[in-house]
Amino acid sequence: MAIKIGLLGFGTVASGIPFLLEENKDKIVAASKETLEIAKVLVKDEAEKDRLLSAGNHYNFVTNVDEILSDPEITIVVELMGRIEPAKTFITKALEAKKHVVSANKDLIAVHGSELIALAQKQGVAFYYEAAVAGGIPILRTLANSLTSDKVTRILGVLNGTSNFMMTKMVDEGWTYEDALKTAQELGYAESDPTNDVEGIDAAYKAVILSQFGFGMAIDFDAVSHKGISTITPDDVAVAQQLGYVIKLVGDIQETESGISAEVSPTFLPKDHPLASVNGVMNAVFVESIGIGESMYYGPGAGQKPTATSVVADIVRIARRLSDGNIGKSFNEYSRPAVLANPEDVKSDYYFSIITPDQQGQILRLAEIFNQENASFKQILQQKSNGKEAQVVIVTHRLSKTQLAAITEKLESDTDFKLLNSFKVLGK
Repeated sequence: MAIKIGLLGFGTVASGIPFLLEENKDKIVAASKETLEIAKVLVKDEAEKDRLLSAGNHYNFVTNVDEILSDPEITIVVELMGRIEPAKTFITKALEAKKHVVSANKDLIAVHGSELIALAQKQGVAFYYEAAVAGGIPILRTLANSLTSDKVTRILGVLNGTSNFMMTKMVDEGWTYEDALKTAQELGYAESDPTNDVEGIDAAYKAVILSQFGFGMAIDFDAVSHKGISTITPDDVAVAQQLGYVIKLVGDIQETESGISAEVSPTFLPKDHPLASVNGVMNAVFVESIGIGESMYYGPGAGQKPTATSVVADIVRIARRLSDGNIGKSFNEYSRPAVLANPEDVKSDYYFSIITPDQQGQILRLAEIFNQENASFKQILQQKSNGKEAQVVIVTHRLSKTQLAAITEKLESDTDFKLLNSFKVLGK
């Protein structure tokens, strides 16, 4: 008998699932030991149902989710609706009905994942979400399975295709942020409200999930500091290139002596770092560990077929475990108490861009401010001067978050100085 699937939503990703089930049928059946069949598809309303049918789709479209949740023949529910509600309610009801669930909903999983995972375990069913991070890159299963014998110490990731497309244009072609955003919206990479992408929120959701799989810690979304790309100027880009760096929006999760730190921020990457060459809408996850050392996983972070490939892989894994009689295992079995790092243990080099009066003694005054916090300069240069004001760029040696906050406060409270930007610098 076929394993029957109920789809919640039939947008871009969901409509790619039938393609894979048909085009790769032999391999999928061999891996799952069962035939997989889409039994019902939830759509928004009768108008959407009529539109899909008239377009040549021949699935059993329904407008009431209960037709899927109460159907005893449907074993797996696949949620591809996006947003938190009503997806959370529908997934909760599916799990309560002892149906296995697959989702690509990073927002929901980052905010409510612990609750849904606990419910799935209580019900003895599977809840998988490989596609929630980096679309077509199988990074979650790699961390959970292939790296199970290795100790991960840091994960760096270019995790948002929209912001990475924009940064590529800003770096390679000298575009302004505004021009890059306009083009990203015209090409359909950015929404009319691009906040989640350009302010690092989307990447921060993914960092929450990566922290669970890489470090076994389920941290809250609010524990991930995030800063976006909207303040990056052509001057910042030019300075980075002059100093041998490329600016990317990078998610950074690392374990320190006191606990785990997770953040998303614009970062100066050395030009020879593997992540520096990840361009356009592509994603990549760079893993540092004590066994392998360094490894990188690269591919499309979104798109119909790449994301659908990860979704179908989860479906196949559930089908295979049903066949083997070992269903109910957690997607990620590594779990330990979440402990956040002390700010003084989270350290990095930093870039500062500062406007100062163009007069003698100002560099010395800046040095005094940094020296008060035991911070030293790696590089310092004057970029521009109009006779009245000058732009000074400083790259520091390693600072802790505590030092960074103190220096930032001093600069912002001193009327002689205007802090334009400060970004993390990945040490060469």
